[in-house]
Amino acid sequence: MYKSDHARFAVLAVACAALVGCSSAQPPVAYTGVASATYLKPNAQKDAARVPYRYTTDVDWRRYHKLMIDPVAVYSGADNQFGDLPAEDQRKLANYMESTFAQKLGKRFELTNAPAQDTLRLKLTLTGAETSTAVLSTVSHFDIAGGLYNGVQAVRGGKGSFTGSVTYVVELYDASSNRLLQAYVSKQYPNAMNIGATFGSLGAAKTGIEKGADALVAQLDSRG
Repeated sequence: MYKSDHARFAVLAVACAALVGCSSAQPPVAYTGVASATYLKPNAQKDAARVPYRYTTDVDWRRYHKLMIDPVAVYSGADNQFGDLPAEDQRKLANYMESTFAQKLGKRFELTNAPAQDTLRLKLTLTGAETSTAVLSTVSHFDIAGGLYNGVQAVRGGKGSFTGSVTYVVELYDASSNRLLQAYVSKQYPNAMNIGATFGSLGAAKTGIEKGADALVAQLDSRG
């Protein structure tokens, strides 16, 4: 009986790994159509899995107390990573990104529409998204093989099986001079053991947006 269960587990593990591999999307690229494309370089830091490309300058972030947020753009370049995601869903995610970043960054900065010397301008470009695979993304958290895979991914900070994600570009400018201060490409997704984020095709992408906004706030807090 034990050998039979062990063999069944091995088959499930292999099958799950194979299916997850087949469902994985291509890693983000330094999207050629964004303004900061020529500045972005591969990120060699430990957060490279979520921030594969980055550009930074020496900035005294403490001088900035206000923030302008441009309307979130949906990237239409040939190297976009939306796959077959409908335009309507792309716009839904862009709208959610705009409101989420405004809500979270509004606790850190005074939001404004007027450029000034103490003001940053944030430009967000939604460049890609994966939807969660209906049923499979949730069920895979409960079977033996899927649970093992997702547990390992959670420890590694990786993406859960059949779970969606969102990719986007962040560009921060000095609002008064329009000088690019920082830019990066980010891919965000829920913790691999976050079962709640697997409900709904866009649930994981929205959770990724929330995590991305929190990460930007934490970054600016640590430097300011």
